[in-house]
Amino acid sequence: MGLLLSESVTIAPTTDAAPDNSARNRLVITLLLISTFVVFLNETLMGNAMPALMEDLRISADAAQWVTTAFLLTMAVVIPITGFLLQRLHTRTVFITAMSLFSVGTLLAVVAPGFEFLILARVVQASGTAIMMPLLFTTVLTLVPMESRGRVMGNISIVISVAPALGPLVSGLILGAFHWRFLFILILPIAIAALVVGARLVPNVTEPTKTSIDVVSVMLSAFGFGGLVFGLSNVGTAGIAAPVTWAPLAVGLVGIALFVLRQLSLQKSDAALLDLRTFQVRTFMFAVLMLTISMMALFGTVILLPIFTQNVMSLDARTTGLILLPGGLIMGLLGPVVGRAYDRIGPRPLVVAGSIVVSSALWGMTLLTAESEVWMVLVAYTSLTIGLALLFTPLFTAGLGDIPPKLYSHGSAVVGTIQQLAGATGVAIFITVMSAVAGSRLAAGATEVAATAAGIHTAFIYGAVISLAAIPLAFFIRKPTQVSEFSGGH
Repeated sequence: MGLLLSESVTIAPTTDAAPDNSARNRLVITLLLISTFVVFLNETLMGNAMPALMEDLRISADAAQWVTTAFLLTMAVVIPITGFLLQRLHTRTVFITAMSLFSVGTLLAVVAPGFEFLILARVVQASGTAIMMPLLFTTVLTLVPMESRGRVMGNISIVISVAPALGPLVSGLILGAFHWRFLFILILPIAIAALVVGARLVPNVTEPTKTSIDVVSVMLSAFGFGGLVFGLSNVGTAGIAAPVTWAPLAVGLVGIALFVLRQLSLQKSDAALLDLRTFQVRTFMFAVLMLTISMMALFGTVILLPIFTQNVMSLDARTTGLILLPGGLIMGLLGPVVGRAYDRIGPRPLVVAGSIVVSSALWGMTLLTAESEVWMVLVAYTSLTIGLALLFTPLFTAGLGDIPPKLYSHGSAVVGTIQQLAGATGVAIFITVMSAVAGSRLAAGATEVAATAAGIHTAFIYGAVISLAAIPLAFFIRKPTQVSEFSGGH
């Protein structure tokens, strides 16, 4: 985390600026970065723990998946509400709420006597996790002047990339020597320390407004986003034709349609739970589209590569983690570098180059076979992460920076929601294609290894084709100008 602490940041003065305002604001952002790093690390810790959970808690593989599914569902339901929370409550209150929920959930997981209690713990954890990223984005947009945002958003890229990348490796090392509960025992003291320090030192840097929450919107959001994520998460295990998949998807699509109509009506009186006028800002709209494609590529690839390395190349889980680790670390290390480049040259050269590199890496993955060398997988995945590093910081900075300040909290919530939906969609598409092709090859008499390899090959082709759509979108990304109150779009 030294990168987070050493990066020099220029902080914008607020209207009631005091002599130590700049140092105070740097402290706020550093604490939020560290706290968000911890909660994001936790998000991917459980991937390697499924066999241990199944054995210790005597549950099936389908049941064990709920440890992850419940977490994703909660994130999908809570994130759209964060726009309201960030408008209604002080910064310190939101931070304490988020880290308290996360810490309590982590403690409950440590002492969980059974599977159902562990699911409850993950739900409580996810409720706190969902708040942290929108809180971080909104605080940065409020405190950091436009000419310095690239550097700070570069630090956020470390959180987004390195923490999830470290999760599987850290969990693999812990599970190799300790009980699965130590995954949470490791996180608990760090979370409590962040909570205690933040509760003492995080000042209130935003001014709450008196807004009421629309209960109907909350319910529609829960059914819409929750149904969609739940349905997508079942595609890989049950298939698209199963009622447990298509029924939640149908409920989710109807719920989201009604949610959108409700927000369009409420935003006329500034009462929307998630103000969709953010999409009237062209740079934000194009940035969100590119982020959607990028997240689909990232999550789909991360779910398929371990299957390829272990089931096709016959590598073990630890070797797989070591193959994926450099890419995540490089993406994080490039974050501040790309951020400084953004401040100098703007987003367009970076996102054009990044979209081309991402697409090239995915097309390169279509060449992987059972006979491929380990270094080929390493180069392909590392190239993908380099391309994503060129994309994430400029897209977050330009997209969120171009919306009016009064919509910062809503823009942050939209980005967080899109991340969850795009990730779930990417996993669903890649797994569905892989399963369908592998199933047909098995039926035709192919070996399991050959069938799996063919399925993954086809899935990567789908991903590569989808990635092409990001390249023309990149030319519409521009550096924000100083914005004023919302006046109908850019």
